[in-house]
Amino acid sequence: MSDPTPAPADTVEALQTALAAEHAAVFVYGALGAQTSRSATPTLFARVTAAYRLHRTRRDQLAAMIRAAGGDPEPAAPGYSLPAELGTSRAVLARALRLEQDAARTYAYLVARTTGPTRTWAVTALLDAAVRGLGFGGRPEDFPGR
Repeated sequence: MSDPTPAPADTVEALQTALAAEHAAVFVYGALGAQTSRSATPTLFARVTAAYRLHRTRRDQLAAMIRAAGGDPEPAAPGYSLPAELGTSRAVLARALRLEQDAARTYAYLVARTTGPTRTWAVTALLDAAVRGLGFGGRPEDFPGR
């Protein structure tokens, strides 16, 4: 019978995948923040700002986890794809929801490929993304991130 514990290289690879997703989320949330208004859409502005800060924190945590596992964190790409139209609150909400759904899928992947404290951290991140997605108009799912 084989040992179900992932090899360290597998853990680092899974962490790198999550880090890449967080690099993208930080970039896109920065653009979404530039499309919201603290005075015209204060609730949306606050949600986008909070999501940006959280994803930035998760990105930094993942980089630290990769270093602790003996890896070298992959850098962010020079740029990421944005929808052509982000000038409305509806467009910002839709893109933010997609970011959180993508984050949930990424963290579900990390949960499946890690154990111990890393898995516990990934479960928390998965649940957080699923709940934050509700604030951007998502619907509850039985198994978020699938």
